[in-house]
Amino acid sequence: MDKDFAPAINDEPDLGSQIRQLQADIMDDLDEELELEMDDARLDALVGNENASATDISRRRYFSELLRLQGELVRLQDWVVHKKLKVVVLFEGRDSAGKGGAIKRITQRLNPRVCRVAALPAPSERERTQWYFQRYTAHLPAGGEMVLFDRSWYNRAGVERVMGFCSDAEYEEFFRSVVEFERMLIRSGIVLIKYWFSITDEEQNKRFLMRIHDPLKQWKLSPMDLESRRRWEDYTKAKETMFERTHHADSPWWVIEGDDKKSARLNCIAHLLDQIPYGDVPHDPVQLPPRVHNPDYIRHPVPDTMKVPRIY
Repeated sequence: MDKDFAPAINDEPDLGSQIRQLQADIMDDLDEELELEMDDARLDALVGNENASATDISRRRYFSELLRLQGELVRLQDWVVHKKLKVVVLFEGRDSAGKGGAIKRITQRLNPRVCRVAALPAPSERERTQWYFQRYTAHLPAGGEMVLFDRSWYNRAGVERVMGFCSDAEYEEFFRSVVEFERMLIRSGIVLIKYWFSITDEEQNKRFLMRIHDPLKQWKLSPMDLESRRRWEDYTKAKETMFERTHHADSPWWVIEGDDKKSARLNCIAHLLDQIPYGDVPHDPVQLPPRVHNPDYIRHPVPDTMKVPRIY
């Protein structure tokens, strides 16, 4: 009989074995972040930037702070659910500025049913005929939810303006509407936070070169991304206009310096935690119930033809 499907026995694993297994599971969980960290180092090597980490935050401090902050995010998540809060966080910025990396670290330890990401594709023909904000409102949170927008309705103030995907009239109408739209969201009880990830011309050039030379990342480079590189100054002007017309006391923009990716992630998470007062939520102690054993129960072996080959 297959050892993985042997009959259940009443003897429970000893405490030392359980502790070792739990430690192994925790290390396996942490390896996910290590894999992402190794990927950053690999990309630096591709463009001859092996010493980039010399000026970055130290790896030990980065991991220590990231895990501490992610623990606080779990507490915040509990608070959001307990208080039925509705939280919306917008992530905007230039291509390759680090929005996706920050979003990954925020959501990494959270419940996807509580904290989800909205990354909308280009609008369909039908959506182009709708009220501009309509396709975004469908993704707004209910009570006890957080939604992170990986790009948002500010597409109209950025890429649509620079690339000519909207008319001058539509552009002006966006600015006439967006401040009141956001005030409506806030009056409805939504906590709205807006981040702009900022990187220098030189840093974006380096990150684009990484993607060009990396077969695992080339999919991230679209013709639109390449054109955005050419139109750096046009995007700068659009960003400045956007700040001037949509940075208001009810919902200000927060700028994150993104040239150092690790610091940018930590600064973003720390700031996000500061925007929502939260506390500990009382929980009943969790106790694992005893496993029910039936003497007539036998787990049947799985046929070899159904098993995935054990290559590793």
